[in-house]
Amino acid sequence: MIRLALAALLISAAPLWAQSAADTAIKASADLRNAITALDDAQTKADRIAALTQTIQAYEIGLGALRDGLRRAAIREREIKQGFDAKRNELGGLLAVMSTMQQSDGPLLLLHPSGPEGSARSGMVLSSVAPALQEEAEALSKQLDEIATLRKLQEGARAVLEDGMISVTKARTALSEAISERDKLPRRYLEEPEELTKLVQSADTLEGFASGLSGLENDIGPPMEDFGAAKGSLKLPVIGSVLRGFNETDAAGIKRPGFVIATEPAALVITPWPATIRYRGPLLDYGNVMVLEPAEGYLLVLAGLGTVYGEVGDVLQKGTPIGLMGGIQPGAKEFGQEFVKAASDGAGADRSETLYLELREGGKPVDPTPWFTQTKDDKG
Repeated sequence: MIRLALAALLISAAPLWAQSAADTAIKASADLRNAITALDDAQTKADRIAALTQTIQAYEIGLGALRDGLRRAAIREREIKQGFDAKRNELGGLLAVMSTMQQSDGPLLLLHPSGPEGSARSGMVLSSVAPALQEEAEALSKQLDEIATLRKLQEGARAVLEDGMISVTKARTALSEAISERDKLPRRYLEEPEELTKLVQSADTLEGFASGLSGLENDIGPPMEDFGAAKGSLKLPVIGSVLRGFNETDAAGIKRPGFVIATEPAALVITPWPATIRYRGPLLDYGNVMVLEPAEGYLLVLAGLGTVYGEVGDVLQKGTPIGLMGGIQPGAKEFGQEFVKAASDGAGADRSETLYLELREGGKPVDPTPWFTQTKDDKG
């Protein structure tokens, strides 16, 4: 029975994904460190806007990878500790039995209910149990070392995140400056249409504004790109996760015909397809709104930005930055501490901002799910 009990204790190997938790977190931390270096280098590139856009996105993707790595590391640490708790009583009982056997003298062993054969059998069991206990002790030692490694990862991640917050803040400022200094983009019209100004002043809902905007005539068509062929391949315009999908009811019982995307404060927002800016600026209580026209008959409405780039009529290439999310960014030290804690707890409190995305076709909202590669069931 003792041998069987020890065998059961030793069959406690963690799943493969848990065993690789430390490796995942180490790689994510290294990738993020590389992105931070690239952020600093990007400010010296000739095409600063493209370089900064690329590296800021790499940093934000790195944050997501590190969050997942830390979450998995925390799960692994809890798993090991739970294993310790589960084994504590069993190991204590086994060691007590062995201690009793070792302390018994020869004559007492001869009084074994089974006689001398029972005594001999007990000795054989004792000699076979010792290697198993040694193996168990080595396994426990490795797990203790693993916990120490996971703790060091968390401490190291804080330092990387602190450096990253300083670098990405500078990079976002540099990006805003570079955009303000860039040459004028191709324009569909030189001045904001008077009809658009009147529409903004009279709008009482986002739905009414977007419908009215669809009806405004334009002298020049949208970029000559096959937007229909892009269906199913578009990436979300911001790094984040979809909180609510098309026509899903929120906590207040309100349904919206679009996505609500959770993002980090000051996250970079880009256009997922070549498009013309039809509107940019504040609207009602939606914060800053950006309306893009990727093709004739289509509008992409993005609401909730903190900062918007460009002017009405600008023709943008795919991947062009169009703004930053709002929100208050914590200091570098506070950010590192809060990020590690939230990731370890499995929480997403650091994604405190929300971007609303609505796709409209023929003046009416349509389900954007078939158009984008990332949906609520495939969070990033």
